Amino acid sequence: MNHQVPLAERMRPQSLDDIVGQEHLTGPGKLLRISLESKRIPSMILWGPPGTGKTTLASTLSHSLQRPFYTLSAISAGVKDIREVIDRSKGQAGTILFIDEIHRFNKSQQDALLGAVERGWITLIGATTENPSFEVNAALLSRCQVYTLKSLEPESLKKLLQTAQEKDEWVASKNISLLEDEALLQLSGGDARKLLNLFELCLEQIAKEGALTNQLVMDTAKQYIARYDKSGEQHYDIISAFIKSIRGSDPNAAVYWLARMIEGGESISFIARRMIILASEDIGNANPTALILANNSFEAAEKIGYPEARIILGQCAVYLASSPKSNAAYLAIDEALNTVRNTGDQAVPLHLRNAPTHLMKKEGYGKDYQYAHSFPGNFIEQEFLPDALQGTRFYDPGKNRREEEIRQWLKNRWRDKYNY
Repeated sequence: MNHQVPLAERMRPQSLDDIVGQEHLTGPGKLLRISLESKRIPSMILWGPPGTGKTTLASTLSHSLQRPFYTLSAISAGVKDIREVIDRSKGQAGTILFIDEIHRFNKSQQDALLGAVERGWITLIGATTENPSFEVNAALLSRCQVYTLKSLEPESLKKLLQTAQEKDEWVASKNISLLEDEALLQLSGGDARKLLNLFELCLEQIAKEGALTNQLVMDTAKQYIARYDKSGEQHYDIISAFIKSIRGSDPNAAVYWLARMIEGGESISFIARRMIILASEDIGNANPTALILANNSFEAAEKIGYPEARIILGQCAVYLASSPKSNAAYLAIDEALNTVRNTGDQAVPLHLRNAPTHLMKKEGYGKDYQYAHSFPGNFIEQEFLPDALQGTRFYDPGKNRREEEIRQWLKNRWRDKYNY
């Protein structure tokens, strides 16, 4: 076995059965498994974090179907490259074209794919770490199925390590004892490639029959920290540091990590979208203006472009970091979703139901509903939740001036019902 080939590449799965962590797509009776068994796959966008198997899935599907397979990287390919593949595919039935980082294609490059996909000359498989709704134009997206891949859970990562020890000759020859795996799992961040690359680096530091410990993993990782690279692993480490700095109300750290991203060539949309999410998730109703500013900053920065967009992004980052924080609304929707999943489809109370027909009115739809605006203060206490969930409080206002006002307002109206 050629040890010059990275371990992550040597361990690349050859069939759907070898892919771990994406059983919701590849398991028995699941979407991609069904498509493969029918010998017919749709054009698709594989959306997920790095190291979750997007490239592997594409090559596995092609290999299993024995189809002509071409691959392009959106970093280096242009319209000319796309047209060359399309011209070749016209004489080859069932050609699969895999485009890595398809979100980096501009509109004209994506438009060049439309006709070939629509006519069936190619089956497109695009891979992206970015939300396709934002980064893939609507016309192309409408012709593709979107499959979401997940970061790998610890059990899947452990399985990869075990497989590497059992099946890779070089790893097996080291005869190492994996005493601790917490650091490996934590630093990999659910990324299989990152896990195996770090594992390989660690093994190179160990004498034959040595032991792998958390300390060795941490020491090895520190030696190989790379410069920011928007197409590499640190892309996600730095955006994480940026978000956590804002959440932690440190504008100094926030603008430092922002500068790292700008200097590294990170896209405006990538940075600005995450500030919009943070404005709602981590600030919320403690300062509703934060969401407005973040959204306006996105539009303004996109309109202006670099280098001046740095000023807009910087202003927004400092404002968000310096704003009061609350995740109460974020917790409320997640708790409500969890309740829906655990309690199923609870019936809508009759008095809340719409009654557009005489029969529905006869059945009691809409009966006894109280129109809030007909009462003093535009409020009348009545039940809005399903019977089984009466009195359930999902939203607990945060401990900040704005939401304390909201708490008092709700308490004055609902008295003890929700225990505000």
